[in-house]
Amino acid sequence: MAQKTQSLTTGTLAAGGDFRPVARPGRADGAPAGTRECRGTTVPDVTADGRRHVVAFGGLPQPDTLLPIRDYLCGLTSRASPRIGVLTTATGDDPAIAARTCAWFEGTGGEVGHLALFPMPSVADPEDFLLTRDLIFVGGGSVANMLAVWRVHQLDRIMRAAWQAGVVLSGVSAGAICWFEGGTTDSFGPDLRPFTDGLGFLEGSYCPHYDSEPGRRPLFTSLIAAGVLPAGIACDDGAGAHFADDELAAVVTGLDGAAGYLVGPDGAGGFTHTTLAATPLPGLGS
Repeated sequence: MAQKTQSLTTGTLAAGGDFRPVARPGRADGAPAGTRECRGTTVPDVTADGRRHVVAFGGLPQPDTLLPIRDYLCGLTSRASPRIGVLTTATGDDPAIAARTCAWFEGTGGEVGHLALFPMPSVADPEDFLLTRDLIFVGGGSVANMLAVWRVHQLDRIMRAAWQAGVVLSGVSAGAICWFEGGTTDSFGPDLRPFTDGLGFLEGSYCPHYDSEPGRRPLFTSLIAAGVLPAGIACDDGAGAHFADDELAAVVTGLDGAAGYLVGPDGAGGFTHTTLAATPLPGLGS
C-alpha cells in the first residue's frame, strides 16, 4: 500500500485515485450565466459562482461544533436568507430526527422545510419544493432504502435537476454516499457491505465515518483494491468533501483533526491512500 499526504487544490479524482489539479471556470450545463431553470422559468442562479456544489460529510460532530458547518453550507448559496430543504428518508422520516435536523438550521435567517416521504409525500409537489430550495441537506441512515424510495417518487431525477440548476446539495453518511456511484453501508445488516447503486452525480465512491467505525477503512480499501468499488474519497466524522461541478475543490472540517482521504487501486492488487489535510471552518472552536 502506498500512503502520502497532500495539500488540496481544486482538481479531479482520476480513475487510479490520483488527484489532478485543474482550473475550470464557470458552469458546464449550458444555462445562461447568472440564471437557472425552475419549472420552465429562468430565475436567478442559486450560487454566486454559477457552479454546482455538493458537500459530503463523513459524520457530524457534537452539536456545539455544528454551527461552522451549517454556516459554510448556507454561505455557498449566496443568499442572506436561504431556502433550506431537509430530507430524512434514510431513517424512515423518524419525527425526532427530522425535528433535530431542521432545528440545526434554525438561526440562519432562512426558511427551513422538511420533505417527508413516509407514509406519503408531505408536500403536494415534491419537485416544486426541491427545485425552489437554495440548499438541500440529506440525513444519514440506510442509503439503500432511501434511494429505493427516492426512485419510486422520481427524486433521483428531481435531485439531478436541482443539482444541475445550482441548488447546493449536502448530506451526512447515507446522505453523502448517495451522490456518488457507491460506497460502504450497513443498509443490509450489522456487517458493512458494498453499495454500488448510488445516484452517480459524482464519479467514484465514498466512505463516511472513516475514523469512528473501525470496519469502514479496511472494507473500503479492500473493495477498491479488488475493483468492487471505483477509486473514491473517505471522510472522518466532522470532515466534508466539497465538490464544485465535478471537481474536488476542498476538504473542510468543523472538528479539529478530522481529514479526508483519497483511495485508489495501485494496479497490483493493492491500493493507494492519500491523506488530505482539511481546512478548518471559520468559527471552529469558538
